[in-house]
Amino acid sequence: MTNANPWDADWEVSEPLASALIFRQFPQLSSMPIKLIGCGWDNVVFRVGDDYVFRFPRRNVAVELIKKEGVLLPMLAAFLTLPYPKPVFYGEPSNDYPFPFLGYTFVPGTFPKGLTDEQRASSAVALATFLKRLHAFPPEHARENGGEHDHRNLLDIAQRKEKMQTFLSTLAVHISDEDRDAIANYLGQVLINRISPREVLLHGDLHVKNMLVGEAGQISGIIDWGDLNVGHPGADLNVAYSFLPPQARQPFFHAYGEVDEETKILARMMAVYIPMLLWMQAIDNHDEEMAEEARMTIRRALANE
Repeated sequence: MTNANPWDADWEVSEPLASALIFRQFPQLSSMPIKLIGCGWDNVVFRVGDDYVFRFPRRNVAVELIKKEGVLLPMLAAFLTLPYPKPVFYGEPSNDYPFPFLGYTFVPGTFPKGLTDEQRASSAVALATFLKRLHAFPPEHARENGGEHDHRNLLDIAQRKEKMQTFLSTLAVHISDEDRDAIANYLGQVLINRISPREVLLHGDLHVKNMLVGEAGQISGIIDWGDLNVGHPGADLNVAYSFLPPQARQPFFHAYGEVDEETKILARMMAVYIPMLLWMQAIDNHDEEMAEEARMTIRRALANE
């Protein structure tokens, strides 16, 4: 099956199917209510009772990713400074669903949509500390336990820029001239073709749908670790541009540690690249709220200090 979009499912997992799979393998949970709470690019997510969430791969590529999560996430407990879902239930393939699935501890919070700059800035040090500790995990240990190496080809700036120009052609008919020109002007100013390799363990997919905040708007958790891999820290440091307003970047980098200019170039590029994808998906799904969030994320990423 060939997908028209990178977020199209290769198969669907319904609530009745998820209930059957979970309760058959983990009967101790069978008295708990189950509810669909989310559908990402790679997985569909159900909440089970008050304490657990289960994720089922919905695309072929996600099968190996969820296996990797099951191995690597428990190893991060001593490193991570923000709450994250801890694997508890390891679902096995069966005749009804021939793939593994995982049950995790539930992390409370809401997606950081519509926050003020002040609310965002209040999380600068917490985010920087979290990433500093995550990036301190030994990359060779990650590789020994299934962590891929730079599976997104992060070092090739020229190739990513080409992809973004293609995205912009798709978006152009849906967005304002001002937004289109801002992205086009930014891409025109990216002159470097490739950056030097650096290796850390990455979350790999930090954006508005994989971050949680509490009632006051402060960061309260990081979810969806399917893109765990070894690669350039700039991929995760995109949050300095996508999540934080310009005035919070200096405190962020002060807490994280020294970052070179190439890393900042990649960080800003990913801070535009990821929301461009989210924006296209939101348009496809007629999700005006997410489309606006993606638009504002890009505006924030392109704003200078």
